[in-house]
Amino acid sequence: MPELPEVETVRRGLKKLIIGGHIVQVKLPYPKVISGDSNAFITGVMNASFTAIDRRGKYLLLRLSNGHTIVSHLRMEGQYSVEPREATPHKHTEIIFELSDNRAVFYNDTRRFGRMVLATTGHEKIDVPSLAKLGPEPTADDLSLDYMVTAFAKSKKPVKSFLLDQNQIAGIGNIYADEVLWQSKIHPETPTNSLSRTVLAVLRQNIIDEMARAIKHHGTTVHSFSNVFGEVGRFQNELQAYGRVGQPCLRCGTTMSKIKVGQRGTTFCPFCQLKPNSVI
Repeated sequence: MPELPEVETVRRGLKKLIIGGHIVQVKLPYPKVISGDSNAFITGVMNASFTAIDRRGKYLLLRLSNGHTIVSHLRMEGQYSVEPREATPHKHTEIIFELSDNRAVFYNDTRRFGRMVLATTGHEKIDVPSLAKLGPEPTADDLSLDYMVTAFAKSKKPVKSFLLDQNQIAGIGNIYADEVLWQSKIHPETPTNSLSRTVLAVLRQNIIDEMARAIKHHGTTVHSFSNVFGEVGRFQNELQAYGRVGQPCLRCGTTMSKIKVGQRGTTFCPFCQLKPNSVI
């Protein structure tokens, strides 16, 4: 599933390509991509121009000139591409926004889990309630240590599961949770409320740094992620924990192990990531 760095990479690509693009036709090969009334969605975007592309957590916010915003969630394998208007739809193309300059914005999704909602700009949190529940962005400005101390103290969940909860911190998924826990020497099953302020300070900095590094490398391609230019990410070459089960830990040389935490595959070092009763 695309996580924050991948979604941010898509946002930056769309910003370069479609700002100012004027929608003159909408084709909808797969109506279920629209949450709600698909006819109202089409009417609401027709003859509008893209004015900005924003992001909140894993959501893309495609701003339109008519006061509407397309809220788009890529889910497992959603992808955007910009094609010539006469291009043949792909096998899994779900919606096409045809532009006045003879280009078209394709949304393709092999798993068909991605969804779009048309919201009123400025009222997205009302029209898409899940947006209102998102935790802070994993940035230095948004994710404060005081917030983490308070939020983490309220939960007894394994810290891996807590990091995946978008209502606690927005944008972290399975890949980057494994990465930041390895970097912070925290065992993924550690009860969240047992982490000290000192440990949380280290975790916070690793979250911020890891997300920034992943964005710089245009995200991680494990299965199928590509940006709007059709390019895969490069951060998979930088991963230190995720996907390295059976390989030596890059820090201590111990063979990396894999367990399930909250039904999610989790790779960690059984030697240098502290056991739950060791993190005080």
